[in-house]
Amino acid sequence: MAKVIKLFGLLCLVVTIAAEVRVKRQDEDLDPDSINVEELCKDRPGDEYFRLSTDGDCREVVRCDDAGENGITRLAKVRCPTGLYFDVLRQTCDWKTNVKSCDLLGKPRKVLPILKTDEPICPEGKLSCGNGECIDKELFCNGKPDCKDESDENACTVELDPNRAPDCDTTQCVLPDCFCSADGTRIPGNIEPQQVPQMITITFNGAVNVDNIDLYEDIFNGQRQNPNGCQIRGTYFVSHKYTNYSAVQDLHRKGHEISVFSLTHKDDPTYWTQGTYDDWLAEMAGARLIVERFANITDGSIIGVRAPYLRVGGNKQFEMMADQFFVYDASITASLGRVPIWPYTLYFRMPHKCNGNAHNCPSRSHPVWEMVMNELDRRDDPTFDESLPGCHMVDSCSNIQSGEQFGRLLRHNFNRHYNTNRAPLGLHFHASWLKSKKEYREELIKFIEEMLGRNDVFFVTMLQVIQWMQNPTELNALRDFQEWKEKCDVKGQPYCSLPNACPLTTRELPGETLRLFTCMECPNNYPWILDPTGDGFSKK
Repeated sequence: MAKVIKLFGLLCLVVTIAAEVRVKRQDEDLDPDSINVEELCKDRPGDEYFRLSTDGDCREVVRCDDAGENGITRLAKVRCPTGLYFDVLRQTCDWKTNVKSCDLLGKPRKVLPILKTDEPICPEGKLSCGNGECIDKELFCNGKPDCKDESDENACTVELDPNRAPDCDTTQCVLPDCFCSADGTRIPGNIEPQQVPQMITITFNGAVNVDNIDLYEDIFNGQRQNPNGCQIRGTYFVSHKYTNYSAVQDLHRKGHEISVFSLTHKDDPTYWTQGTYDDWLAEMAGARLIVERFANITDGSIIGVRAPYLRVGGNKQFEMMADQFFVYDASITASLGRVPIWPYTLYFRMPHKCNGNAHNCPSRSHPVWEMVMNELDRRDDPTFDESLPGCHMVDSCSNIQSGEQFGRLLRHNFNRHYNTNRAPLGLHFHASWLKSKKEYREELIKFIEEMLGRNDVFFVTMLQVIQWMQNPTELNALRDFQEWKEKCDVKGQPYCSLPNACPLTTRELPGETLRLFTCMECPNNYPWILDPTGDGFSKK
């Protein structure tokens, strides 16, 4: 319910922003004659909300808008719905009890380094801190402050990091190891769109267990085949708690891709956006270790990561991924645009704006693929409805209330990809949403079967998208595309018919007894972040 209210607050905020309310003389709490708007808005981003006063009810904020008449900057006023306060630190409306920043006028203003000057103010190889101190360029944005005013860690976005990845250079970035394009829309291999298979990835986030196994068996029933004769496949980003590992083992046996969605799935957003290298290592490599051991997946195929709440962890997350041989991340969203974006490697700079939760995208060069999440167009009638913000998870498209609406969303977004550059269409779900209404499940299956009636649409895993991109192959040769044939046949029988239901505890979760379902031997303890194998704590 809290999520619904918060989302409602955000939607109301968007609607109110669109109104671009001017600050007028008759406003009781704002006297424009006493406000120096130019001074107030100097060096302040246009999308940052702040208060003019801490008096009042904490619901009202303004932002600087320079799109007014004659380029004059004005203040656009926004008010949260009744019952919600505005959190200036998180820049969103939320329940009163969750907002701790009513005594702040705005986000703390950080001292920025002096990176652009007409004349160099530091020797070659050095850059200036905000206080004029010169330090080595390599020390900027390395995760620890080296300037006395700490300004070297305050301009570390994809655009500002002095050590950022270079812009795409297609003479240096060549397949199969590297792929980039200036705006992200180029088709790999420069194949004509009509010869490109329209790939669709169905992914699920969260625990795999008795609550959703029937849904997965319904969608992937073994009877639905791609045009190359292979069964359709999905990708599962598995979180640890409450997961039935015998079920994960069987999904893997059937050719689905298993990836990781973290070990603890902590609900503290800053834990993920500001996580250290060791945090990401424990969460993702630890989660992979658990899946490999208790789902008996020994073929090294767990190579993908998705950050909880899509809270990308910046360079630290991707440094860990490279060191641990994770091949791809699937957490970064791209804003809704006319033409969708193809996945890309992070050797070069991201081809789109850093979008999504907390804006902590990687700024450096990393040998990792980004399976970008193109936002879906949620409008019921795109030819008529006014523009709306896109949604990245299908269940975050808050206007879907019926199966009919869901069907329209699927078909419209399919056409948007299919009729432009045929970038892979990602349909990303939490299973609980698809199960919340029977008509949603029925509509998805109807859509899948409709698409399989064509000869150029394939339901594939994230890894299979990368395999095609590394070796771009035209439609007429796809029946013999070996990389997709590897997982074509389902091998063998389920590993066990009755898994062990191990009742376990761990001192990391005092008072909790959790069942671990596995075809493997029961461990001593419930696996958790300091003890992922469940063998017992290592002595330090």
